[in-house]
Amino acid sequence: MATHMQRVAHRGGSLLAPENTLAAFRNALTLPVDAIELDVQMSRDGQLIVFHDATVERLTDGTGNILDLDFAPLRELNAAAHFPGGWPESERIPTLSEVLALMKERARVYIEIKTSERDGVYGRYPHIAEAVLRDLRQARMLNRVLIISFDWPMLLRIKSLEPRLQTGANVSKDLWDPDAEDAFPTLFQKMRQFGCNWVNMDSRLFTDDMPAKIHEQGLKFGLWTVNTLEDMRRFASARVDALTTDRPDLFAEL
Repeated sequence: MATHMQRVAHRGGSLLAPENTLAAFRNALTLPVDAIELDVQMSRDGQLIVFHDATVERLTDGTGNILDLDFAPLRELNAAAHFPGGWPESERIPTLSEVLALMKERARVYIEIKTSERDGVYGRYPHIAEAVLRDLRQARMLNRVLIISFDWPMLLRIKSLEPRLQTGANVSKDLWDPDAEDAFPTLFQKMRQFGCNWVNMDSRLFTDDMPAKIHEQGLKFGLWTVNTLEDMRRFASARVDALTTDRPDLFAEL
């Protein structure tokens, strides 16, 4: 049973400030949150950047795929360019090490390791697991992070390199069919196979029996992305272990 629910700001709280920017993470620290969630990708020349999309058009004033862009031109982009309602200042795409330095001793960090993507073809950034571990060790934050991913084999890779790290599988309808006859045995077998500590699930898949079933397996159970106070209250009463939201300001009303 959950004894304390972690309150997690999704991309720093992407409805409150430009997502995955230092501005968003600083804002999250003013709110009642336990952790911030961020996305990690890798520039063409091997720098870890905190950014969600495979391409830069939706969020910045630039164009192109992360696979084709070196760190220097990525840093010239304004990651607040398309924030709804506007944003008073230009925001750079941060590095993972910059965010870890900001969060150290102040909040936990959920790090989602992203896959690369071009024209619907997904891949892995070279040595991204090793690079993430390097930054975590340098920041001395191994015990303050949860590594999550939709790429479940990546979590096993992380665990094999650093067994002390907590890892969690992001679970969506694309990856797991909750209506299948063997849905939960299959899920739990995968969690053991990939060495996961957490099941981090799309909240639209939630059913009332899930927390007990997942906790019985010794796993923690988180939900994303929960953006209404009504849903927050429902899931909190169901004893989930973490709620991830674009509206971390709502945690003050729980």
